[in-house]
Amino acid sequence: MKSVGASWRVDAVAGVTDRLRAFRNRLVGDPRIRNFVISNPLTRGIGRHKASELFDLCAGFVYSQILKACLQVGLFEMLHDRALSLDEIAREAKLSPDATRRLVDAGIALKLLERRSGDRVGLGELGAALNANPGVKAMVRHHADLYDDLRDPVALLRGEVQGAKLNSYWSYATSARPADLSSESVAEYSDLMSASQQFIAQEVLAAYPMQRHSLLLDVGGGDGTFAFAAARSAPDLEVRVFDLPNVAQRARERILAEGLGRRARAIGGDFVRDRLPPGADIISLVRVLYDHGDEKVLALLKAVRAALPAGGRLLIAEPMADAPGAERVGDAYFGFYLLAMGSGRARRPTELMELLRAAGFSRSWVVATRMPLQTGLVVGEA
Repeated sequence: MKSVGASWRVDAVAGVTDRLRAFRNRLVGDPRIRNFVISNPLTRGIGRHKASELFDLCAGFVYSQILKACLQVGLFEMLHDRALSLDEIAREAKLSPDATRRLVDAGIALKLLERRSGDRVGLGELGAALNANPGVKAMVRHHADLYDDLRDPVALLRGEVQGAKLNSYWSYATSARPADLSSESVAEYSDLMSASQQFIAQEVLAAYPMQRHSLLLDVGGGDGTFAFAAARSAPDLEVRVFDLPNVAQRARERILAEGLGRRARAIGGDFVRDRLPPGADIISLVRVLYDHGDEKVLALLKAVRAALPAGGRLLIAEPMADAPGAERVGDAYFGFYLLAMGSGRARRPTELMELLRAAGFSRSWVVATRMPLQTGLVVGEA
């Protein structure tokens, strides 16, 4: 009876909440209420803020194209450590004076640029932050393919889009035999992953120090960006990178270039078909699971569990749904990005923890990261 009573109370609270939200929506949609809100000095700020949020949703594509234009003409590099006049920018960007003023004004409005003394223009706060992050700039360029796939979002939702560009770009995700992919097929996406992985590595290693471990196996580790960052953060840690054969070859080249030959190895294979190398006391899956459906994810987690000793740990680092302060990233951005890609979804930490339990892990928990927008972190223990 106690559980029935508790369930009744939960349902009652939910019912009240639903009615309150329905009442709120009727108020929001009432022209008289809207007019009152923007006419009243005490509520005008709220009305303006909500109107701005709605406008940003409508104008988001335009903003992204302004950002892309700034990047394409080299504005961020051009203004990296100096301010220039409009005429100087026009010459370097190869734009007319009118086009330059239009682009600069748009960039200033979006806080990518800012006005400086002497009628000059420099980087704004957001422009400076973007210019310092090669991974973000690489993603902006890459978004041309995403926007092409999203041209008709309803057709994409209905599965009517043929030859989606992201589907062919991330060739491993839907390939029947990804281990047979050529070096040319993996080169472009490997470069993009490497550029964007650096900041992910910083966030993960700040949240979970590696000093307690002796051997890290980074599954789906690309050219080694995360594994090598982990090695630099923990001088006694040995690292192994496991990825498709032609991706692993890229990691071997980086091992030699970075002088990590004694502490690092790259192993080629397919984690769907091949047994994972044993011996690691910690395994990482950095932006791997959200590329795949639940069946493949569960199979991989079982393979990870089999490769770990009792007490060994698994790090799952990737964007997650319902991340506090970054809710739009998992369900909105990656929801549609992965739809165009043709595989995977962003999961809530609770979903990942349930999959870990089903794969045989003894316990799991969430570790807070400094920037949930970039990555969440779930740890599983064998």
